[in-house]
Amino acid sequence: MSLYLSKRHDWVLQSEIRNMSIECDRVRGINLSQGVCDTEVPAIIRTGAKRAIDDGINCYTRYDGIEELRQAIAQKQKRYSKMDVDSESEIVVSAGATGAFYCACLALLNPRDEVILFEPYYGYHISTLVAVGAVPKYVRLDIPGWTFTYDQLEKVYTSKTRGIMLNTPANPSGKVFSKAELTMISDFAIKHDLFVFTDEIYEHFVYDGREHISPATLPGMRERTITISGFSKTYSITGWRIGYAICDKKWAQTIGFFNDLVYVCAPAPLQLGVAKGLFLLGSDFYNHISGEFLTKRNLICSTLANIGLTPNIPQGAYYILADISCLPGKTSKERAMYLLYATGVASVPGEAFYHDGAGENLARFCFAKDDETIKKACHKLRQL
Repeated sequence: MSLYLSKRHDWVLQSEIRNMSIECDRVRGINLSQGVCDTEVPAIIRTGAKRAIDDGINCYTRYDGIEELRQAIAQKQKRYSKMDVDSESEIVVSAGATGAFYCACLALLNPRDEVILFEPYYGYHISTLVAVGAVPKYVRLDIPGWTFTYDQLEKVYTSKTRGIMLNTPANPSGKVFSKAELTMISDFAIKHDLFVFTDEIYEHFVYDGREHISPATLPGMRERTITISGFSKTYSITGWRIGYAICDKKWAQTIGFFNDLVYVCAPAPLQLGVAKGLFLLGSDFYNHISGEFLTKRNLICSTLANIGLTPNIPQGAYYILADISCLPGKTSKERAMYLLYATGVASVPGEAFYHDGAGENLARFCFAKDDETIKKACHKLRQL
């Protein structure tokens, strides 16, 4: 038979995160594997989207998003990141942060270009790079503290290196890159004339007095940084698919053209709903997020520590990588499955976040759940 799948099918297999969600459903367990935030969507955003639908805002938008949302994003960046952004020429609204990253890669990377990532990594970053024919290169963050050195960056650099992917606050480690670390990365990027792609989707989830710093705000970084974020996590609207890329206008137009090709546009009425939220929700809302999720983090971490699954306490985002080496099994998948069947709580095997089979002693737990679900999960875990 001459019919066959494309060579791309190997890297688009279902992620381990979704596999564990399916297994969790089978045992009717509590899903702390997939990062689906189930907290309440702010009323302002729900009302704004509904009103937009009722007002007939249901047609294609401009390829880079509606004017109201681009202006709202620019104002938000100015207020919280101290970035001056031209809403007319430097913002591309896309189908979530994942869509924005894909379009940026299509616009700026050629096949066989190399991009450096820190691991543990988020799997969709790898899949997106491979999808455009790029080659991932890895710098491993060391426990405790998820640290790295400048020499590690230099060691993986080659003449084919084109960029760095930087996720801060990071999924799955919860690392918030410090100003000193970001300066180290920016010095490296400037030295070798590299793009820096960022994923800042968890920018408002930071704990213990830390602050999120957008790499584009560092000296010499504005022109080479593609700042990517979105609203799935902050507003609990993972299914709305509203994200964006911010960059110099010399890159933005082509990123926008690829966005038009792949997605046409993000959903029009949902864009307006998000714009309402950006304009009307102030610092109190975002500060509340950090405080609320800090409480959830502390409860999960203390529970894991009490049952012998030592957590690496996250500095940001809403995931915990915990040491599960005491559980039966030879691999992180076997150990995570044991935990699921023993307690009814699903996690993600650590091997899903490493390229070479590492992470066998780790599992990721997501605490983006309502308080009642968190309490039930902790109760079940204590039965281990």
